[in-house]
Amino acid sequence: MKSNKHRDPTMTRLYTVLLFLTVLFLVVDAKGHKHKHKDKLKKIFHRISPHPKHTYTNLFPSLEEKEQAGVSDGGDDTPEDYETNFLGSWEVINRDSGVSAMQIQLMPDNTMNVYDATVYRVSRLRYPEGMPCVQFYDENLKQNKQDCYAHAMTYDIQTNQVRALTVKTDPWCSCGGLTPDGTLVVAGGFADGDRTSRYYKSCKTCDWREYPQKFKEARWYATQIILPNGEYIVVGGRRSFSYEFFPKEGEPTAKSIFFPFLYETSDIDENNLYPFIHLSSDGNLFVFSNNRSILLNPNNHKVVRIFPVLPGGSRNYPASGMSAMLPLTLDPNEVDSSKIKVEVMVCGGNTYDSFNLAETKKQFLPALKDCGRMVITDQHPQWDIEDMPSARTLGDLLILPNGQLLFINGAQKGTAAWWDADDPNFTPVLYKPDKPKGQRFQVMNPTTIARMYHSTSAVLPSGKIWVGGSNTHNTYKDVDKFPTETRVEAFSPPYLDPDLNASRPKIIEDSSTMWLKYGNNFETQFSMKYTNQKLGMHDIRITLYFPPFTTHGYSMNQRLLVLETAITPSSEGIYKASAKAPSFPQVAPPGYYLLFVVNRGVPSEAMWVHLD
Repeated sequence: MKSNKHRDPTMTRLYTVLLFLTVLFLVVDAKGHKHKHKDKLKKIFHRISPHPKHTYTNLFPSLEEKEQAGVSDGGDDTPEDYETNFLGSWEVINRDSGVSAMQIQLMPDNTMNVYDATVYRVSRLRYPEGMPCVQFYDENLKQNKQDCYAHAMTYDIQTNQVRALTVKTDPWCSCGGLTPDGTLVVAGGFADGDRTSRYYKSCKTCDWREYPQKFKEARWYATQIILPNGEYIVVGGRRSFSYEFFPKEGEPTAKSIFFPFLYETSDIDENNLYPFIHLSSDGNLFVFSNNRSILLNPNNHKVVRIFPVLPGGSRNYPASGMSAMLPLTLDPNEVDSSKIKVEVMVCGGNTYDSFNLAETKKQFLPALKDCGRMVITDQHPQWDIEDMPSARTLGDLLILPNGQLLFINGAQKGTAAWWDADDPNFTPVLYKPDKPKGQRFQVMNPTTIARMYHSTSAVLPSGKIWVGGSNTHNTYKDVDKFPTETRVEAFSPPYLDPDLNASRPKIIEDSSTMWLKYGNNFETQFSMKYTNQKLGMHDIRITLYFPPFTTHGYSMNQRLLVLETAITPSSEGIYKASAKAPSFPQVAPPGYYLLFVVNRGVPSEAMWVHLD
């Protein structure tokens, strides 16, 4: 054997080159296999990245299973929503409900709880025989009297029939919301009702339970928001620059906490009533009042953040703009709720002096036309401004099941308060938040009924919009430029185009999960009527909608959660949608939600689910 020092140097270099080429080939080949495997995973898992603590493999079918079942993979891109030229339709579903709908709440038994003020002492619905009238003391006449008119009712959204309810203390301009067990709790109101706590649980014979003088301060024009623990905070009210936590039934609140921000944002005409409040993903409260906003920690009562001023005018009552939190898209792998993006929208209203001019001179200034959007979770948040197609005050801003928003009701001139607005805005406007600027707004078909001061609207399980109320007077008037409205309408948004019926999912409730647990997987079974096309893997998503309490142009507690969804075929025309329930009560407070299965922008009828 030759020693190394006698080895041919040419052969040594040749061996080195061959060894390098061999290693290079193996590395490149390994990377190629890795990328092929990654591409396959990417298609199967539809943007859900692996996480060491969670495994979702069992939720998603293999490519072979999809092909055998007639399900199209659809690639990596989320498909566009179905196109339609349908601009919505209107129908009157009740020609005289009897009570003008100043305040409304959709209940989990598919009834609408509706109530007005008792101060009028009149409505178009009398108590039926056997239902006692309410005794009250007339301050003007200085004598006891009785009120035999109903100022509250339940409205069956399936039959459009009503049942009178009794409310004794005045709930005029109160606030409310659903507790986790489905009870409607309401705070405040006017005069004898301004410190009252009220409770209503739906059943065929149930009525209001009222407890006067349970709040430390008057809660007239206050806002009520659910917290991650399922309890409610009640913020503000006329000349009440403070907040309290909703008490247990029959008990008083523990204390009232001074809130300087409300005092600082009150001007000569207030313009800070019914403050817009949204629960953010970190558990803090975004509070918007007049034209300013902050982030409030409701636990230690500290202001966490101050946001930029929204220019242009005043947005809260009586200028009365609108606000909503944009849909929250949830990543099932997220382990920190505070990292979830939260964006709010504030639109319309009027100038700071508009109420004074309307009230004293009947000079109705044009309402504001602009909308501000701001990502409140950004490191350096700023308002992004865009104009609506028309000016709007006194309107509602609803989140639709498919993630779009709807501007509806209101006026184009003036402000809130009796006789202080003109020029009804008959025309709803659809808003598509994911479109580029300039393509987001779409004008819908108009109604013929003016819905101005004290009008309301709500998203129904059918996807239709329930529209009621409007009373610009201090009594009920049958003949006037804007008579008191007790008619109820239903508006059908574009996704209810009859031509899209074949694309509309239908939930099979008996085979679907109703009781959801935080962070747990659940299944919803649905059917489709597809004939000549396959259902794409990315066509379906599940959305969860928290039904709000709506009054005076603000839908309190409204939120829509968009869940990452996988589908597998069950049998011909039957599919199983699998998703992970929200993990954080900061993002999805406990309680009842409407669950929709949405196929490329076309929602099913909803089923009620409960999250805790």
